[in-house]
Amino acid sequence: MADPGIYPRLVEPRLDEALADTPVVLIHGPRQCGKTTLARMVGERRGYTYFSFDDDVVLAAAREDPVGFVGDLPERAVLDEVQRVPELFTTLKSTVDRDRVPGRFLLTGSANVLLVPKLADSLAGRMEILRLHPLAQVELARTSPTFLNVLFGAGFKMGNWPRLGDELRERIVAGGYPAALARQAPQRRAAWYRDYIETLVQRDIRDLARIRLLDALPRLLTLAAGQTARLLNVSDLSSPFQLSRQTIRDYVTLLTRVFLLEELPPWHNNRLRRLIKTPKLHLGDTGLACALLGVDADALKADRTLLGQLLETFVFQELRRQASGREDVLNFYHFRDKDGAEVDIVLEMSGQQVAAIEIKAAATVTASDFRGLRKLRQASGKRFSAGVVLYDGETAMPFGDNLYAVPIRRILET
Repeated sequence: MADPGIYPRLVEPRLDEALADTPVVLIHGPRQCGKTTLARMVGERRGYTYFSFDDDVVLAAAREDPVGFVGDLPERAVLDEVQRVPELFTTLKSTVDRDRVPGRFLLTGSANVLLVPKLADSLAGRMEILRLHPLAQVELARTSPTFLNVLFGAGFKMGNWPRLGDELRERIVAGGYPAALARQAPQRRAAWYRDYIETLVQRDIRDLARIRLLDALPRLLTLAAGQTARLLNVSDLSSPFQLSRQTIRDYVTLLTRVFLLEELPPWHNNRLRRLIKTPKLHLGDTGLACALLGVDADALKADRTLLGQLLETFVFQELRRQASGREDVLNFYHFRDKDGAEVDIVLEMSGQQVAAIEIKAAATVTASDFRGLRKLRQASGKRFSAGVVLYDGETAMPFGDNLYAVPIRRILET
């Protein structure tokens, strides 16, 4: 495990670019993923003054008199955890409209403001939004990611990479939250994740919504952890509760708003008629999922089914984190049809090139593992860039036209 400390964030160059030409920049993502650290570091370098709405005095002042609060701010200000003061957004809009100076406000938020229409609309055209995730494996290793470049580039060359083996399971259990990774013992990291959920439910979620049964949320999140990397099934999630399916669906949406859950939409194509149109459910971080489920690296070794699910979520989240630092837009999907062909992750670059990834916890690959990739390649036609089966083996090897078997280590290291 890398030493705790300040890690370089892949999104930082994009943040510098946004501050140079956009009046308001919002960094949003889950609590404790490093937003404040990044905002303060960049802010100090650029002469920003820092204010946090986790400070009760600052929070009360902003809520009591939003116009006066914003009017008295210094020329450049960092406003941390801005979702706690939604009444501030209209005033920020008015201030920016009077003087559209680039980089006027740097905001952070632990809730997705895009899902709050009034907030999103009030700063439309005035604000750039950057997503910060928990730490990527490449950020922990302080290396530059190259996997996505090769995936949409010239393809993978034959070569050998050491198996991850036990190390892979340890990485899955550790997750990517900086404060958890600062703890050396796995039991202490798991305790941090459990406390994190309790604090988040009692604080942020209570602020965001009036929920009748707050104690249902940790249990629902634990059920969702057991369903990570599976098709979203609201009936299964609602069965242990005396709550309607619609209420559980609303709770899932709420947990998505605070970045604890993520719904991966299905990929569509006019050439394919028999597609499954249900999203897949993913936990926002595998360390969080393992703590909720009470499993460690040894338990994952004994439960190959759960290992396969968590590995898929681990790879998905790693690639999402790596994609956050790219200038081109990558959209993520999954693919499944009614004949049973499926692909775990489909990526579209700027709505054009298509690449796809199937994930295996095994140390071997066979031709049958490429079934879904071949079907997707046929449907994508000339748009298809590459299809990869990621597996915990040692050899990168071509399997036909633009299809490859690639060791999982390849996504984690240059």
